[in-house]
Amino acid sequence: MNMEWWILFSVYVVATGILFFIPKKKRRLAVVAFLFKQIITFFWGLVAVELGLLEYPIRLFASINRTSFTYEFYAFPVICAAFNVWYPNGRSPLFQWGYYVGYTTVLTIVEVIIEKYTLLINYIHWEWYITWITVCLSFFIARKFCVWFFAKVSV
Repeated sequence: MNMEWWILFSVYVVATGILFFIPKKKRRLAVVAFLFKQIITFFWGLVAVELGLLEYPIRLFASINRTSFTYEFYAFPVICAAFNVWYPNGRSPLFQWGYYVGYTTVLTIVEVIIEKYTLLINYIHWEWYITWITVCLSFFIARKFCVWFFAKVSV
């Protein structure tokens, strides 16, 4: 098994591990954030791949879908669930903005490293800053959806 498959396996282990740390009282929020993020990534991930902006040479379900099932349908939604579960409600807007920047920057750095050193992703007409903008925007949209969805409940 080559390095790329070990990375994919590790992503599943780590993402599943994150789910075990979600507090019981926040599980509904995590599920809503997870499912909503899948809607976002399903559509835009397909658009990016079909427009030839990037490609995933090594991926699960290669004969079914040209996007990265691991990232678009599992890892990114799990991270979004964690993002919403531990969102710093009641903190200053600057701190909340820093929360977005922190999550987005870490994900972008990891993706750039993976793009540079593996065959899991290949940028064609894509740059790191496009990843940063789209990840941050998708976190923002998912957060707004969760706040709206749980409007009568403290999120």
